[in-house]
Amino acid sequence: MVPVFGLVAGTGEDWPQWRGPHFDGSARATGLPAELSASNTVWKAELPGKSGATPIIWENTVFVSSADAQRQLNLLALDRATGKVRWTSTVAVGDKDVGRNNMASPSPVTDGKRVIAMFGTGDLAAFDFSGKELWHRNLGKDYGKFAVMWIYGSSPTLFEGRLYVQVLQRPEVPPDYPQIDGNPTRESYLLQIDPATGKTLWKQVRHTDSTKESNEAYSTPIPYRGVTGTQLLVVGGDHVSGHRLADGTEIWRARLYEKRDDWYRIVTSPVAMDGLIYASGPKGQPVVAFREGARGEVGDAQVAWRFQENPTDWSTPLVYDGKLFVLDGGKRVLSRLNPKTGAVAWSGKLPGTGPIWGSPTGADGKIYLASEEGTVSVVSAGDEFKILSTTRIADEAPVRGSIAVAKGQVFLRTAKQLHCFGSH
Repeated sequence: MVPVFGLVAGTGEDWPQWRGPHFDGSARATGLPAELSASNTVWKAELPGKSGATPIIWENTVFVSSADAQRQLNLLALDRATGKVRWTSTVAVGDKDVGRNNMASPSPVTDGKRVIAMFGTGDLAAFDFSGKELWHRNLGKDYGKFAVMWIYGSSPTLFEGRLYVQVLQRPEVPPDYPQIDGNPTRESYLLQIDPATGKTLWKQVRHTDSTKESNEAYSTPIPYRGVTGTQLLVVGGDHVSGHRLADGTEIWRARLYEKRDDWYRIVTSPVAMDGLIYASGPKGQPVVAFREGARGEVGDAQVAWRFQENPTDWSTPLVYDGKLFVLDGGKRVLSRLNPKTGAVAWSGKLPGTGPIWGSPTGADGKIYLASEEGTVSVVSAGDEFKILSTTRIADEAPVRGSIAVAKGQVFLRTAKQLHCFGSH
């Protein structure tokens, strides 16, 4: 009945995947700076290109996915103490931009033995910590090129010795999609993969009655241990669903919102805490809390509450210190909710201009956020809305990824550099 905490051995203060060690945007890291500025910059490392991917950290290594000027898609390993690049491996070639996205948007993932990188081309590859490639496959060749309007952006998930990948896409591919390969149909699916070999252990088709772009999702699957056992939570195709880890079969599903629309792609991933599963609808639709434990098609009886005041379109909510934080990135409004009732404890406007595309990160009593134009805000996670600091990262926009924390340090990725902040 609790989120999956501490189930990746050795993570402690590490940040091993997109939403951190607890799959919810939080970490137990302490001694973090309340201001991200030149005065507490440990190092800055030049990056070969922009990306919305979040850096991941394991002990003394930082991993970053990035495109470069030659349209190559790369995985970089940097020394956490100095920011020096230890090695770079090119996983694929063929970066392109569509809207605000490119092929390097998925974040890498590690279990401390290997690091696995995924790209919008469908390329999925594993490396050891010295940079040796362990295996490499292309999901587009195996199951058809991805049919996602703004380019595939889901990150892989590692959990209990298995790798999980979701591909939620449009079944009928418009001819102007950049990934078209001549096959007019697709199916959405989940994969369980052996991280040691790259082989598929199971593939589960995920059906939906949604239409057109509403089939497409940029969310990441999240594990959750509850009263019905451990399951994989998936949001997309107008629904949230829970799946068995043994074979991917569906335990339950719920429609996320009443309105039906051809263009309701979902960006946010689910989070969970203490018997409630939180999922966010797109484009002004509410954040919904579902009670766990149901089977089959779930109706309103399983809905604990809905939050409509300042919902989130693309920023995944944060679960931290028993509290739920929801960011409306378009309005730059952060709200702290009572996770049991959805009641608003406080809500406040963040400084800067332009949207916040990343998701909030919580640790050491603080919440870290960065806007697209480079305004970095540190907010108190306490009982009142309080901005602890605001810093402008000059001339490095766009900033589109989420902030990572580990080992008493904060890691911010911009279009040009990876910044490490902390005590010297």
